[in-house]
Amino acid sequence: MVSKQKILIVDDDVNIAELISLYLTKECFDTTMVHDGEDALTAFDTFQPNLILLDLMLPGIDGYQVCREIRAKSSVPIIMLSAKGEIFDKVLGLELGADDYIIKPFDSKELVARVKAVLRRYQAVKPVAEVPDIKAVEYPGLVINQTNYSVVYNGATIDMPPKELELLYFLASSPNQVFTREQLLDHIWGYEYIGDTRTVDVHIKRLREKIKDHESWSLSTVWGIGYKFEVK
Repeated sequence: MVSKQKILIVDDDVNIAELISLYLTKECFDTTMVHDGEDALTAFDTFQPNLILLDLMLPGIDGYQVCREIRAKSSVPIIMLSAKGEIFDKVLGLELGADDYIIKPFDSKELVARVKAVLRRYQAVKPVAEVPDIKAVEYPGLVINQTNYSVVYNGATIDMPPKELELLYFLASSPNQVFTREQLLDHIWGYEYIGDTRTVDVHIKRLREKIKDHESWSLSTVWGIGYKFEVK
């Protein structure tokens, strides 16, 4: 029997948390609810969720700090929930490592669809044993493997959330080809994603913080157009 995927719901509004749990339970997810930041960190270790729905405005440790602490040790998908709809709040959430951002009030069908979409992106496709199909690219000092979702940079494994890795792999798979932000948004996030091209900029910034340019390759900006993985 296939085990249910586990969703950790973190929201200080008990009614909203219970409503979200009801939606997801109907879709055959296993859920658990907590209502403050400290309990969220504890539940993450004990419940070991496949995805976290994280409210930003929490008593004690807020959602931003919870996201920071979880990202320091795990790449588990995080969808932030907030009544704050300003671009600054969205960008900050994405910079901290969130995989998506949903504004309250939200439609139940949209919430479930986004949870499923993020989980699909996160799950690495296992290669068939008889016919290995390994998706990997290699450059001096850099190996990006999308089959097992790993990045090795200068001999060290880099912890990287799924969409960062997918973006890096996509660019590196087509060296010197320029992609617009819209093309990257469509290829990596898909038509289901409701967001703007600033999302791409945020993820490029995070990649550059982890992967520094090499003398033979670089993650380059093509001003006014988009980005490319430049091989020199």
